[in-house]
Amino acid sequence: MASITKTLRVLADPSRLRILLLLKDEELSVAELQEILAMGQSTISTHLSQLKRAALVENRRTGKSNLYRLAAGNGDGAPLDAVLARAIKELPEAAADQGAMRRVVKKRQDKMRAFFDSVAGRLGKDYVPGKSWKGLAEALLRLMPPMVVADLGAGDGSTALLLAQRATRVIAIDSSVKMIEVGRDSAARHGIKNVDFRLGDMEEIPIADGEVELVFFSQSLHHALHPERALQEAARIVAPGGRVVVLDLLKHRYEEAREMYADEWLGFGEAELESTLESAGFVNVETCVVDKEPEAPQFQTMLAIANKPAQRD
Repeated sequence: MASITKTLRVLADPSRLRILLLLKDEELSVAELQEILAMGQSTISTHLSQLKRAALVENRRTGKSNLYRLAAGNGDGAPLDAVLARAIKELPEAAADQGAMRRVVKKRQDKMRAFFDSVAGRLGKDYVPGKSWKGLAEALLRLMPPMVVADLGAGDGSTALLLAQRATRVIAIDSSVKMIEVGRDSAARHGIKNVDFRLGDMEEIPIADGEVELVFFSQSLHHALHPERALQEAARIVAPGGRVVVLDLLKHRYEEAREMYADEWLGFGEAELESTLESAGFVNVETCVVDKEPEAPQFQTMLAIANKPAQRD
């Protein structure tokens, strides 16, 4: 841990405070910080280096870039929070920085959305890592029909239409306009009337509190910018006593997936996903690996099931 004098020296610089305020809310790359702060790459890299030495920020590798965030264990959480709370009021650039950050994050989301728009209507034909019938069957066996189901990151609607055979109603959410159109067209062609396709984001779900009994993520959570927020939203929309089912990739190192499939995360560890579900308010979490592909890079599919606590009398 850095000494208190070194930490205070680092925090005395307004530019570094601006960076910390941004990283408090979002993981950002050097290029994104450049765009937000209108500073040169070398200046930002120097500031980040000093913040890392003071154990105030950390980074993780993602593709060809590093994403920076506040260090989880800097040991001075409360004092740092107090400094940043004061800084956001006193720094004249703070409000504009927050607005610029939202625009930068939206660009990142738009890039992912553009990928899914480009392949709308082909996802049922083209290969998608981890989307196996064996894995899907493992999840379906654990469903408790009839119920109202939310399919989050529904894509072309193939899973939603499958769930509709047993569900009272399925609400299919996707952020791609074209995917929603493909799903609606497919439902109409097959005469399926109990699927409600809605345009929306997994982190801001257009579903009322407690409206559904089951939330289903089928190979979609690794596309969320903030998986923890998506699971918190899942906890909000599911009724007490309801369940969440997550089918996703087990953590892997196939970096090409970021460009090939617009993956934001390279899967999740079982312990990691279990902890995130519990933090979102779910209980009785169960995880297991349900499939392993024989061909390289041998993606593995993980299944996680958890309950939302029932209301007490």
